[in-house]
Amino acid sequence: MRRDDRRRLLLAGAGVVGGMLLPTPLRAALPTPQATAGPFYPAPAMRQVDDDADLVSIEGAVREAGGAVVFLSGRVLGRDSRPLPGARVEIWQCDANGRYLHPGDRGGPPRDAAFQGFGHAITAADGHYRFRTIRPVPYPGRAPHIHVRAIAPGRELTTQFYIDGEPRNAADFLWRRMSPAEAQAVAMRFAERGSGAPEAVIDIRL
Repeated sequence: MRRDDRRRLLLAGAGVVGGMLLPTPLRAALPTPQATAGPFYPAPAMRQVDDDADLVSIEGAVREAGGAVVFLSGRVLGRDSRPLPGARVEIWQCDANGRYLHPGDRGGPPRDAAFQGFGHAITAADGHYRFRTIRPVPYPGRAPHIHVRAIAPGRELTTQFYIDGEPRNAADFLWRRMSPAEAQAVAMRFAERGSGAPEAVIDIRL
């Protein structure tokens, strides 16, 4: 095969013809891995009346919750990477004292009454969601994590997000069940993004 013919064959295989990069079919994205909801998912009767997307500030409360304030955002997408508007996203986590908003979580330090504990958001037209909450702290036997549930017509997913690079992850029995690719899909990478507090961006794929 002549050199010019071989070069054209290689470029075509890479999606390049005549010096132009041609579009290639999108590979199906890895769906967000499923995880247990855990024992402390708060039933509606257990939640604050204020259950919006700001878990740090409860309407009518004198003070805000303790802990390091962070933002959690991203998009809810289908497996074809198209946004899912109108999806409901719920998060719940323990407060800065390691206590959940659930009567079954007994013992230990008092619960932070200023922490909402549970919140929800409805995705925008582009599938975007955003929460203001606190950086998760360890819970006995678990690495720091945030529980997440996403609900769209005909689809539902429950999972858990972990802090990227957190040393306790390696000892967490649920984190260890995931493949490296799955662990990366639920890894929160907090960074300054001009929002006044560190923010992690994770897309949820149903």
